[in-house]
Amino acid sequence: MKKILILGAGTGGTIMANKLAPVLDRREWQITIVDKDEYHHYQPGYLFIPFNIYSRIDVIKPRRDFFPAGIDVIMSPIEIIQPEANKVKLTNGQVLSYDILIIATGSDIHPEETEGMLNGAWHKNIFDFFTLEGALGLQNYLKYWEGGKLAINIVEMPIKCPVAPLEFSFLADWWFTEQGIRDKVQIDYVTPLPGAFTKPRAAELLGNFLDQKNINLVSEFSVARVDTTQNKIVSWDNREVSYDLLVTVPTNMGSEVIGNSGMGDDLNFIPTHQKTLQSKKHDNIFVIGDATDLPSSKAGSVTHFEADILYENILRYIDGRSLKEDFDGHANCFIESGFGKGLLIDFNYDVEPLPGKYPLPGVGPFSLLQETKMNHWGKMMFRWVYWNLLLKGSELPIEAQMVMAGKRQ
Repeated sequence: MKKILILGAGTGGTIMANKLAPVLDRREWQITIVDKDEYHHYQPGYLFIPFNIYSRIDVIKPRRDFFPAGIDVIMSPIEIIQPEANKVKLTNGQVLSYDILIIATGSDIHPEETEGMLNGAWHKNIFDFFTLEGALGLQNYLKYWEGGKLAINIVEMPIKCPVAPLEFSFLADWWFTEQGIRDKVQIDYVTPLPGAFTKPRAAELLGNFLDQKNINLVSEFSVARVDTTQNKIVSWDNREVSYDLLVTVPTNMGSEVIGNSGMGDDLNFIPTHQKTLQSKKHDNIFVIGDATDLPSSKAGSVTHFEADILYENILRYIDGRSLKEDFDGHANCFIESGFGKGLLIDFNYDVEPLPGKYPLPGVGPFSLLQETKMNHWGKMMFRWVYWNLLLKGSELPIEAQMVMAGKRQ
């Protein structure tokens, strides 16, 4: 019997299992999925926890609730991948062989990569919101905070969901207004980028939003170290930003096992063909989601669009056919802007975000590069879509490739 092995049961791994299980002849193919623990986290929901919009139970469900029937499920950390031998060794001692390997091991934050970040203040007055622990700790901290200097900082790119720190800034402006202390809080948005975002047109719009909300943009600030004794972050060119509360997006890196297996770059991301999602080094290995080194956003929408392309390419690989070079870097992101409104951007490798209507040309119901209440509800409804449709590999009325219909140049 031939074997498909999926490493990682997050968004990408779970979608791929659900897409492949119904179409493969189970007398010929065995599908196995591996992850280190039993619980699936809705990571976009972490953003809302510090502001009491979501709670812990809103973002965690048992992984097994989302797996298709008939696949093998193994819960164990991975010790090493041996691509030349087509084997994976788990820390529980099992050795798994494969004919096709799908790597969906994601990425994680690494605060230890920044000098001083963990010097006694981590999760005391320095918090992340990219982990459940960090988001819950920040929720408790903000409950009693009476104001001061808030610095929101991205240490370096790439990161998961590049708009999330901006959303946090906008929600912080709303939250402190609701608490009646906005005039007591100075908010600095500190980024290594030359503007508020990676794409020029969206960067201008989002930069204007920061100005309107009296949030100070500090650009091209690459963090060299954190001085926890004086509460300041210091850049490589010796600029300083002081804080009373630091909300940071630490260095993001791929899974440690990727580095230990000699399969990744300096940040443990796997060199991946930009349009087919096949490993550049091994023909029978495919990569999805945050584990890739693609120049697309590391976001759930991207993983969803990748899965549509990868599904077809896995089947073509099985049939001995050439792979389709169809993935165009498509990403779309709702951006929560506070006060019950939001924005939406839709772009790919070559086309930056443009104004218009989405997904139906001229109809919407969502507006691109425009702040609306409907975009806010799109953001909030996505949690239901994620748990009930997206993870299960259901067909959604959104093209995997970006379409220009409905957009204005």
